[in-house]
Amino acid sequence: MFSRRHVLAGLTVLALLPMNAVAADLPDLGGREIVVVTENAYPPLQFIDPKTGQAAGWEYDAVGEIAKRLNAKVTYRNTSWDAMIQSVSDGQYDMGMTGITIKEERKEKVDFSDPYMRSEQFMLVRGDESRFTDGKSFAALSEGLVGAQPGTTPFYTAIYEVLDGNEQNPRVKLFETFGATVQALKAGDVDVVLTDGTAGKGYVDTSDGGLKLIGGPLGTEDFGFIFPKGSKLVAPVNAAIAALKADGTLETLNRKWFVDFKMGE
Repeated sequence: MFSRRHVLAGLTVLALLPMNAVAADLPDLGGREIVVVTENAYPPLQFIDPKTGQAAGWEYDAVGEIAKRLNAKVTYRNTSWDAMIQSVSDGQYDMGMTGITIKEERKEKVDFSDPYMRSEQFMLVRGDESRFTDGKSFAALSEGLVGAQPGTTPFYTAIYEVLDGNEQNPRVKLFETFGATVQALKAGDVDVVLTDGTAGKGYVDTSDGGLKLIGGPLGTEDFGFIFPKGSKLVAPVNAAIAALKADGTLETLNRKWFVDFKMGE
């Protein structure tokens, strides 16, 4: 199980608005459908539960509660990470969720909700790794390889915070999904994967000693939902996020998914 110390070290639900700024009555969307796209590849935020074969996770619960409070119906769709931001920008979907870091350059294509989560990145390695203990010592290991998805925060952190700033650096091996990077790590095809601390703890706790986290945090990132530019859903969703924060619902989800949840059980 995750300890509360681990949760507090790796995750902070943000105080988005003062308590008195949360409206007593949230907007009523009149039962409208919201088409939400995700990747289902970033546990415990969203993933396919191996026990049931069904999609599950923190973001599913949060979006479901948001939709309930706004009187809306959610339909979920699936796509790859590399297509997600562009497809939402093109208006193929109303909203996207997959632990998306809020970045200024992404705001040129999509609108973001207020941040609903803050996380820190750590180095996930095999349990018997002894050649390096942090980003600096890994960078000095010339044969060391990083597994990452292109265009993600872990990719850019690996390039600019750990390595030399060259986005074509051959030490970074690219994969289509986060899960594939972890599988490559387990197989010995790469030597490190950068991950949010909470997701990393999930993999460590179910690895039977096969994986561990090393070093300190390499940076913080704020997660937000994404929408087509100019979407009228942003304001209602922001109001709902603030309400969930104010009444403790987000803290309840944190306990469920980052304290009590253990992958594979």
